[in-house]
Amino acid sequence: MPDDKILTLNAGSSSIKFALYSANAKLDLELHGQVENIANSANLQVTRSGAEKTSEPIAACDHAAALRTILEVVHSALDGASILAVGHRITHGGPRFAAPRILDEANITTLKTYIPWAPLHQPYNIATVEGAAGIFPDAIQVGCFDTGFHHDHPWHCDVYALPRHYYDQGLRRYGFHGLSYESVLSQLKTQAPDLTRGKLVVAHLGNGASMCAIVAGRSVASTMGFTALDGLAMGTRCGAIDPGVLLYLLETEGMSPEQLSHMLYRESGLLGLSGLSSDMRILESSEIPEARQAIDYFVHRIRTELGALAMTIGGLDGLVFCGGIGENSSQIRARVCHELAWAGINLDARANQKNETRIGKGKVQVLVVRTDEEKIIAQSALRLARR
Repeated sequence: MPDDKILTLNAGSSSIKFALYSANAKLDLELHGQVENIANSANLQVTRSGAEKTSEPIAACDHAAALRTILEVVHSALDGASILAVGHRITHGGPRFAAPRILDEANITTLKTYIPWAPLHQPYNIATVEGAAGIFPDAIQVGCFDTGFHHDHPWHCDVYALPRHYYDQGLRRYGFHGLSYESVLSQLKTQAPDLTRGKLVVAHLGNGASMCAIVAGRSVASTMGFTALDGLAMGTRCGAIDPGVLLYLLETEGMSPEQLSHMLYRESGLLGLSGLSSDMRILESSEIPEARQAIDYFVHRIRTELGALAMTIGGLDGLVFCGGIGENSSQIRARVCHELAWAGINLDARANQKNETRIGKGKVQVLVVRTDEEKIIAQSALRLARR
């Protein structure tokens, strides 16, 4: 009898990542991949255990079509086995969901009320849950929340200076990328166990980007807040902005809330600043001044937030880079760490260029850790399914 399987689905605004694991103690990875560029030259990438990655264009005009393609790939790999549980990344858990939860009808209904809080991700997260439940009706659907890791922030790190009743209504700083931060901490237990007991800033740098201050394994503060717009500039998101600018755009420029939302989420960030691309690889290879300026701003915001987070936790023992840019761009890491020897950060240029795990040689440890959100999701799904 083939082993049961755990499937993970991680839906973003233009992609769905997936992974299939054996439902054993080791959670052996059998295949993983993603559909990227949904609705715009969609591409399916699949890597099977012991095989080379394959890549092919597919017809995926929306997330539903992409999910159908993924589930066809998964079905072909089951070989008579059953899906025990499907684990899902859910971007916003709001004030109610701190830990992974079985997604019954009542919980899904509550999560739908948070769609305005994460409009770029939450609708796709929930649609993927409902799609997977239709295909695998006997499997348990488990939600893992990107906000959950930050749920125990000190009150002063979560509140906005608005009339207090808004906080009680749920309008507060939540923080995101929690599954990535959990993955980093899990790997540091073997790679740098002393850091799991110390003061740490993790920079998750990718198309979505945030930073988190962690003390003794617990999140204390994050650059992201009520939504995933705040903090660092991102691929197409603006990051921190004077709220007066938004009032100006609404009142003087006559923008509608829908137009403003579209601009802030999809036309800003690296894309908006450069006028070229949201892809850091393209910007780094470009010679146009706008691309260089976009990178300059991206680095400036990272360095600003690094200083603020280090002050918040009273020092720094380690700095960790993760995410697509953090893991792969030696140039961005070098620029972030430039002339920070006064803070104990000193980069080993050769190790950094080679994308090694340990890239620092100063008092503060500097590391590159390849985050694995899918493994964190699979572990939670298996744990709840076995209960």
